[in-house]
Amino acid sequence: MRYGNGMSDIYVLAAHPDWRASRVNRQLLAAARRTGVTVTDLYSQYPDYFIDVATEQARLTAAKLVVLMHPIHWYSMPPLQKLWLDDVLTYGWAYGTAGAGHPGHGRALAGKDLWLVATTGGSEETYHPEGYNRYFFDAFLPPYEQTAALCGMRFLPPLILHGAHAQSADVVTDHVKVFANRLASYPNWPELDDLEQCPACDVPVHARPDEKQTQRET
Repeated sequence: MRYGNGMSDIYVLAAHPDWRASRVNRQLLAAARRTGVTVTDLYSQYPDYFIDVATEQARLTAAKLVVLMHPIHWYSMPPLQKLWLDDVLTYGWAYGTAGAGHPGHGRALAGKDLWLVATTGGSEETYHPEGYNRYFFDAFLPPYEQTAALCGMRFLPPLILHGAHAQSADVVTDHVKVFANRLASYPNWPELDDLEQCPACDVPVHARPDEKQTQRET
């Protein structure tokens, strides 16, 4: 569902398959709703997995900051969040070529910010070459970073809480406050002044399959 007064310049996409089992994301969701930004709880909004692409693209167009908020599932995002990316961030709208005269230039999201807010079940120590997750957590961020780059967005430093199930109530409370304060103070984050925009990742038309030809072949 969408909360807030009309279209906000911050759009929070919250994805959790089971909110009743959530200890941290549920509190983050409530905090986002209190700030008055636009919030969509994907699993409540689209229980049938049929995403309203036009509505989602309109919300993205209105936003300056897009927040992907979810628990890490198998080193990535929950399945409905991934489907949202597949359906909404279409070629010719969210990415593509910036060449003049191309009808779908794919620059609808250029200049916006993308922020990952996520929790993990494993502690920070487990995201280490000597831990059972074998890699530092940053090793799992390139798909998010490149998604932002392909869409011409700036990928902001993620807000991650490791070991969410085991953290003390005080730690969780402080984490939620940081999240809420960040939403309320955007774009006045000191570190943003030092972040450069992503380089252009234009996809030339000839790199995409011809849809009519593909239909004939299949």
